[in-house]
Amino acid sequence: MPASDAPSGLLPREMIRKIRRIEIRTRRLVNESLAGEYHSVFRGRGMEFSDVREYQAGDDIRTIDWNVTSRMGHPYVKKFVEERELTVALVVDASASRDFGSAGRMKGEMAAEVSALLAYSAIQNNDRVGLLQFTDRIEKYVPPKKGRTHVLRVIRELLYASPVSKGTDIGATLDYAMRVFRKKSVMFLISDFMASGYERALKRAIRRHDLIAIVISDPREEALPRVGLLEIEDAETGRTMVIDTSDPDLQKMFRERAIEGRSQRRRLFKKLGIDFIELGTDKPYDLPLVRFFEARARRARA
Repeated sequence: MPASDAPSGLLPREMIRKIRRIEIRTRRLVNESLAGEYHSVFRGRGMEFSDVREYQAGDDIRTIDWNVTSRMGHPYVKKFVEERELTVALVVDASASRDFGSAGRMKGEMAAEVSALLAYSAIQNNDRVGLLQFTDRIEKYVPPKKGRTHVLRVIRELLYASPVSKGTDIGATLDYAMRVFRKKSVMFLISDFMASGYERALKRAIRRHDLIAIVISDPREEALPRVGLLEIEDAETGRTMVIDTSDPDLQKMFRERAIEGRSQRRRLFKKLGIDFIELGTDKPYDLPLVRFFEARARRARA
């Protein structure tokens, strides 16, 4: 059977320990930092009618229920509660570049931990969580559900995945996501965004969903180590070449391309009005996430 479909009882012990470590760490972060901010930022789909009560001084007259008032002979007002339940869609890059990391942590491992943190924040607020893993094809779709057991499955899928393909196609993935996540969702698109041609798909997705981009990068993607001649391989295409890392012109070109790529991505997100978070494998991810939620909560209250 495919590795991603293996029952938990067949998982290697080290994988089980890793899942438990992630669960303990992320649940603690949620309890200490994120749960309240998450609730403030993602308020649900609106207000729904729950009951009526007698009118009290200061009540908004627009909430008077005239049918009940007529029947009872004195004013009654409608009570509303927040329709809390949301769907959180985790759309996570599983391409070959996720297996790169020069700072003691792979990009894919960080993506799994960030996804776990978001998933636990969601279920603590009684929201549903779904997962869509992609390369240049759809690798895995887990329909949205609630509960700790479901979140553990999501973490397992992220850590234990065996993608069929290696490339990245964000545009086609977002088109597929629009078909499986039909109702408005909070969609976290988690990737290193080493791809192109996805602007139109982003535009379509943000018309329906609250889309937030989480960019995961590694410091070596912006600065080559000076180690002389080095054979490098593109993880997604398999192409190899030998470069001279001590060449100052090559160092400069590599750095400038990386900076320009990051700048173009930022400009695109800002032009489309997409919130984004930038994370690095060499730094903790919890503080940027907390700051993002705090800033967005302040904006929502303004």
